[in-house]
Parts: sequence; structure tokens; C-alpha cells
Amino acid sequence: MNMKSMIFAAGLGTRLKPLTDTLPKALVPVCDKPLLEHVARKLQSVGIEEIVVNVHYFADKIETWIGEQDWMTTTCEEKKKGQMYVDISDERGKLLETGGAVLHARKYLEGCGRFLIHNVDILSDCDLEWFVSSAPENALASLLVSKRETTRFLLFSPEDMRLAGWMNTDSGDYHVTSPHINPDECTALAFSGIHVLSDKVFDLMEEYVREKELPADEKLGTRFPIMNFYMWAATRYPIYGIVADKLEFIDVGKLDALAPAERFVKELYG
Repeated sequence: MNMKSMIFAAGLGTRLKPLTDTLPKALVPVCDKPLLEHVARKLQSVGIEEIVVNVHYFADKIETWIGEQDWMTTTCEEKKKGQMYVDISDERGKLLETGGAVLHARKYLEGCGRFLIHNVDILSDCDLEWFVSSAPENALASLLVSKRETTRFLLFSPEDMRLAGWMNTDSGDYHVTSPHINPDECTALAFSGIHVLSDKVFDLMEEYVREKELPADEKLGTRFPIMNFYMWAATRYPIYGIVADKLEFIDVGKLDALAPAERFVKELYG
């Protein structure tokens, strides 16, 4: 699969304390391998050879770990067959959240057509080749979604699976992209943290930052969640949900997810 990917690895991992008192979330081990390795190896297994990893918390430790892997390189000229080339998107000065992270990594991703984003703390049995091939070519973004228990859902038009909003069943809060949309008539699904984006998003993100008058710093970047951008962009551009039936999925974002994650990895890879 000839495309680039970005792994979101800059988070603070506060729900994984005390492990993250001394480690970034990306290096928290599952079956003796850091989360970053599990995700990067999954991307590599489908032919992705170039990735961007954003860093903030314990950034030096992530960079050191990458530099120690013989199957990774940060020097394009020295890339060998079978190695994965890694660009480091440095957010040491300011944690930019998911949307700001993508915009900050523009120089690494622009011009590639489409790119895949994967959260570092997500383990799944998703067939990434199937997902990418299912994403419509005209989509600004395609989001991998599934039916599972959660309190936070994305809403989609049942006719064409275009993004229509979100809702939180705990708080009762919701947002729709148009006042004409009835959330009760939408298809509610859970987002996986895996999505395919067109590289057309960068100019639109700049427009979003200007329109919302978000604080921008030429060097440090602008902080905003990508879901806020999606809700804004979905009023004008096609953003779709791609449903993965029977998706096995673990969000390794808190301590009590580590034991199930260990079992999941052993079952998945033997």
C-alpha cells in the first residue's frame, strides 16, 4: 500500500500513570513491545514505508527508541530495503492536539495525495488495506467506525454515511452539522482513532484556524482537536464513516486496559 501514515504519539498518557511518570504513552509496553512498535509494525505489514510520528511528552525517549530500531531510519538517504522511514514532527514547545498535530506535520505529508492516521494507543484487527480501499476517492476524510459500547458517538446520515455530528450519551450533549439534521434519525457509531485524509485538508485547516480566530504561532503551531475541524468541514466537504463489522478493538488508554491488551495481542499474533 503505497501511502504515508502519521502516528499520534505526543499525548501525556495521564490515565496510564504511574507508568507514564517515566515513560511516554507511546513506549508503554504490551507483550514486551511498546505501543508505538505494535502500530508501526501493523502499518509496515500492509506496505507503508514512510511514517510521521509526533512527539511532545518525553520526546527524547521516543526519538532515542526510534534511533535504536534497525527496522527504522530517520535518514532517507540511508534507508535500506525493509526499513521504515520516520519523520519526527516536533511538538516539544506546545502540545497541539490532533488537528493541530496534522497541520504542524504539513511539510511531511503534503503532496502525498492521501495519508492514514493511527492513534498510538489503538490495537485492532482492522484490515487496513480493506479500509483504505473502501475510502471514497472524493472524500476529504474517511473515518473507521464500528458498533461498540461507548458513551461518545459520531453521527452519520443513514443514506450515504456522511458525517452529520456527534453525541455524548452520558451528558446528553450533541452537535449536528446542520439545524435540519435530527440526531435521533442518524446512525450512531464509535470512532476507532483510525482515519484516511486527503492532503487537501491543509489549506482547509488554515482556513478553519483563521475563521475561528484560533491563536496561531508560526513556530509552535495552532492547537485544536481534529474532530472540531471535521464538524466544521463536513458542512461543505464529504467526510464519510467506513463501518468495520465485528471489529476487535482495544483502546490502551488506561491501566485496566493493559491486561486485555496483552491477551488481545497474544490471540491476534499467537
